[in-house]
Amino acid sequence: MLNLKRLSLITAMVTALPVAAFAEQPATVGPNGEAPTPVAEANLDLTDAQVDQVRAGNHTAALVWHELYDWSNAVARGAKDEFERLGIEVIAETNASFDTARQKSDVETVMANEPSIIVSLPIDPPTAASVYGIARDAGVKLVFIDNAVQGFAHGEDYVTVVSADLFQIGNKAAHALADAMGGTGTVGYMFHDADFPVTNQRDGAFKWTIENEYLDMEIVIESGMANPANAEDIARAMLSRNPDLGGIYTPWAEPALGVLSVLRQQGNSDTKVVTIDLNEPVALDMLGGGNTAGIIADEAYSIGVYAARSAAASLLGKSVDPFLVVDALAIGTDNVQDGWNRSMNMDPPATVMEASQ
Repeated sequence: MLNLKRLSLITAMVTALPVAAFAEQPATVGPNGEAPTPVAEANLDLTDAQVDQVRAGNHTAALVWHELYDWSNAVARGAKDEFERLGIEVIAETNASFDTARQKSDVETVMANEPSIIVSLPIDPPTAASVYGIARDAGVKLVFIDNAVQGFAHGEDYVTVVSADLFQIGNKAAHALADAMGGTGTVGYMFHDADFPVTNQRDGAFKWTIENEYLDMEIVIESGMANPANAEDIARAMLSRNPDLGGIYTPWAEPALGVLSVLRQQGNSDTKVVTIDLNEPVALDMLGGGNTAGIIADEAYSIGVYAARSAAASLLGKSVDPFLVVDALAIGTDNVQDGWNRSMNMDPPATVMEASQ
């Protein structure tokens, strides 16, 4: 779900010291601790008459993105398609390249066009009130992806947050790695070492599942990563201390590429890797019999669809639950095409299609 190559919050480090496991199974929660509502249970279907009412309003929308890459492009396509169905014109789309100041400028720029709706992923929730305050004060319907703005109240300042079932993503990553390792062996745990609830919850779910459901597997080294550029160095340190690692968990695809590079350099074809978010090179490694054991993805396109639909429902005066979630998908060699379609609502790249035949 996230490409944080420009986010460098904490220096990457490697440590073998254990982190306390969850006493009870963790559960996905929203940015303010909200219970999740699966989108299928969110009562957001609009009647033909309601769609006509939305169309008659001549509403407009702006998409203010944190960064555009495979995942966010799929979210954007879902939002655009749903807005088109609802007769809402998308009048602007911006890319902040993970720069908070630029995102603030983007909001100010799109506000000159007086949109009815803004869909956005806030880069830095603690400071985001200054980014989105101008839109909130103008009565714009704000729908957020993954993060909420600290200090904003649901139903008053913003419509909802749409994300994925974060526990299920980490849980399925653990199952995929365990299946590849035969339920036994040592694991390296590379977690996102930053205050970012989406990755923090996914990482924690992976760790909890290994520690509580696979008693013949052991996390023997835990490595914090704040910058994906450091993934190769972290992987080398992991493997130097534990050359017989059976598997490595990586928090998303970009650092996974660094880990795979190190394994290839070392001629290591045994250590299995599991990661999150669809990525062409990672998928090709998996399909080519490389180290990748599985990829976990969310239904990114659906996130965009339900963000747009939530905004439309709010325009009609309907209340929307505070935290909506889509499903998580476990993707292996036998379901790459189907998984890509379910996640991205498009076929995989031609190289992946060919490799999966």
